[in-house]
Amino acid sequence: MSPLASTDLRDHAEALIRGRRATRAFRPDPVPEDTMRAVFRLAGAAPSNSNAQPWRVEVVSGAVRDRLARALRVAHAERRTTIDLPYSEGMYAPAHQARRAAFGAQLYGALGIAPDDHEARAAYNARSLSFYGAPHAAFLFVTGDGGARLAADVGAYLQTLLLSMTAYGVASCPQGLLSFYADTVREELGLNEGQLLAGVSFGYADGSAPVNQVTTGRAPLEEVTTFHG
Repeated sequence: MSPLASTDLRDHAEALIRGRRATRAFRPDPVPEDTMRAVFRLAGAAPSNSNAQPWRVEVVSGAVRDRLARALRVAHAERRTTIDLPYSEGMYAPAHQARRAAFGAQLYGALGIAPDDHEARAAYNARSLSFYGAPHAAFLFVTGDGGARLAADVGAYLQTLLLSMTAYGVASCPQGLLSFYADTVREELGLNEGQLLAGVSFGYADGSAPVNQVTTGRAPLEEVTTFHG
């Protein structure tokens, strides 16, 4: 590869990776089917250990999307959580908690929700189960035994999918909360296998929504990376 081509690719990568952001308000316009197929076909190029590709992706739109959103809201209201992969607030180290708190302050501040208004925060979280108004959602399942290594491969697929969407001008938001209702998703979609890792709401961003103006920082390189040798 020539130095010029290498520079061009670097610039494109910078724009793509840094241009991706989580969108939390969408327009109702659906993504054309040919664009969706191109996005998910490209995401399938994600790496995995020994090329096992231990992911299964379920994409919902239209009436199926609406029915599933209703079922998720009911399950949430009735506190019927079913989590396939382990989760607890205690898994976060103090540094993680500090970053989460800073992000929460930005997010809820943009929404006009006070730090101590727990009721408003809970209501907003419940509304997120309607995919932030996105016309589509994708659910990523870990197939096989669902162990940590296979889940890591599906995580690589998730990042590749998000970047693929960005490349095609499609906005997205990965949502861990959607994975808290795995049995509800399986029941509504008629599934009997796989462990739900995450859901991704996607469509076209509502550029006028203040919540979509939130930008998140990243830890300095020296804080998370050590070069040896």
